[in-house]
Amino acid sequence: MRNTLKPFRGFLDILKHLIRRPSVVGAEHPFFLSLKRELDEIGIKTTLYEGLLVAEGSDPDRGMLSAHIDRHGLICTGPNEFQYAAFMTQNRGDLTGDSIAEQTYMAIVERFKQQSVQAYEPWSGSYLGLGTIDNAYICERRKNLVFEVKGLEHLLPGTPVAFVDTLSSKNGLLSAQLDNVLSAAVIVYLYRCGYKGTAFFTAQEESGKSWRFLLEWFRRLDKSTDRLLVLDTSPYPNREEAERQHIVLRHRDANAKFDSPLTKEIEKLCRKLKIDYSFKDSYLKIENKKRVSEGMKKNSLGSTEMGRLTAASGGTITGTTLQVPTTGYHTTSETVSVESVAKMLELLKHMYIDAS
Repeated sequence: MRNTLKPFRGFLDILKHLIRRPSVVGAEHPFFLSLKRELDEIGIKTTLYEGLLVAEGSDPDRGMLSAHIDRHGLICTGPNEFQYAAFMTQNRGDLTGDSIAEQTYMAIVERFKQQSVQAYEPWSGSYLGLGTIDNAYICERRKNLVFEVKGLEHLLPGTPVAFVDTLSSKNGLLSAQLDNVLSAAVIVYLYRCGYKGTAFFTAQEESGKSWRFLLEWFRRLDKSTDRLLVLDTSPYPNREEAERQHIVLRHRDANAKFDSPLTKEIEKLCRKLKIDYSFKDSYLKIENKKRVSEGMKKNSLGSTEMGRLTAASGGTITGTTLQVPTTGYHTTSETVSVESVAKMLELLKHMYIDAS
């Protein structure tokens, strides 16, 4: 374990630091500022837009990476009343029912009881108090999870509340609320290793809006691309299923096919580097055949930032996804193997740094 961690101990330091910075969906500004400071300090040009932080190295066309930086959390909506932030009424307009999160959130209510949470000021990030989730239930009228929190009765409506989180490393596994601070840490680490291309950090992916901020940037500059690489985590039901591959790719999602040369390039490089990979859409199609044979309803192929962006741009902005397989989706104990993260970093270094 010690030898496995040594090559990217610097990455783990970045991840530990970023995990402790709250970034509830819809209240990501303090996290944007933390990222901006990290990148400014190493000489990377950064520009902050609504819902988007753009980083540019000395050769911006060298690559295009993207990662959403919002995480699930709560929003105070009344006296000692808190709702799941991503599924607030004002956010649901971009949720169309085909994301994995939307299909599973009704089943995860029990995960949150006794969870420690922290409130923060949505612009400065100032700490506003610590509490514990005392009760959580599903409100059918509001179609959302509602929480009662002990210790935060003083908060005003609109205050974001993040899950208290730290990185755990044990038996070759990393655990925390990894989606998607893990990918943000990967990008910062790559810049420290010499990445010279462009990176996008997007807000509100968990409420289905992040693609809009990316699309606006491309239209602002009249740009198009077929080489956007979106980094993320990919949920699996158990460790056995997750450990069948180091990384996860996609041919498509529920919104669009990913028509990009990047997919085949990544496949070829995986074979060269002996990195095990699979395609999530193929996995889901096989699982759906099993579900149909057992009389159950099919699951969606999932709705991703890449698919939404491809569909909305009419294919002028496309690329593919690169994900690591995890378990414990959307909890503070989402888990990934150290080996998977190491393989992702190895692959990205070969693609964007060693080959330059």
